Amino acid sequence: MTSPSVTIRRRLPSVVTQVFLVVLALAFLAPVAWAVISAFKPAAQIINDPLGFDPSSATLDNFTRMFADVPIVRGFVNTAIVLALKGSLTLFFAPLAAYGFAKYDFRFKGLLFGTVLITLMLPTIVLIIPLLLEMKELGWVNTYQALVLPGAVDAFAIFWMRQVIAAVPNELLDAARVDGCTEFGIFWRIVLPVIRPALAGLAVLTVMNIYNDFVWPVVIASSDRMATLQVVLSSLAQNITGNRIGADYATVTGELLAAASIALVPLLLIFIVLQKHFINGILAGSVKG
Repeated sequence: MTSPSVTIRRRLPSVVTQVFLVVLALAFLAPVAWAVISAFKPAAQIINDPLGFDPSSATLDNFTRMFADVPIVRGFVNTAIVLALKGSLTLFFAPLAAYGFAKYDFRFKGLLFGTVLITLMLPTIVLIIPLLLEMKELGWVNTYQALVLPGAVDAFAIFWMRQVIAAVPNELLDAARVDGCTEFGIFWRIVLPVIRPALAGLAVLTVMNIYNDFVWPVVIASSDRMATLQVVLSSLAQNITGNRIGADYATVTGELLAAASIALVPLLLIFIVLQKHFINGILAGSVKG
């Protein structure tokens, strides 16, 4: 029979780990919770009593003023369009390219895949000027094409999907070929259902990357008509003070917190809905192929 002291020593590392994770989670969530709660406080109270909150004084004034001063709806619409188009391209062509690298042998395969991996090492800032000049020559500045096409099929997505697809048994694909399935049919009917968890994880990461992308949209979409949500948020304080003469610091802060709280909702909902698939997808992506 195991003595109590031995049991305690065995459980202690697990308890310490759980306590550490709880403290770490609280440290990450505390600023977010403060921002959301403060968005419902009167503007003056945010400055005068930043850590306090009286539920009886809760108000939606920050939200109503923010919607009146800032074109955040247009930012949401543009971001949704870019998400739908760019996300669809990524989730279709990245696994398709990865399937070719994982399951086919062809000349210069290693060289091509190495070239794809090398692009992971290039910082975004290095590519901005060449891409901007290319978009200008095509007449795509301030268009959805410029927001969607560059980076639609990124190297990380191809690399990750290749690692996952490489683990799919070749016997499964050969059996489909014997049954008369076409090569694209094998990819569509056999491979995609098998890698669905990893594909869901890629979908979450893709949505987060596109939703939070700022550098490229602020360069290529300089007009208010094409500004994405992150570009709108970056110029939010300027829009508030420009649309309202005499707007003070408290007013700007309240509306900033209101806008940030609203921008948080879509990502939060997506992660909650796809949380299980996201975790399974991350684990699937760690399989060595």
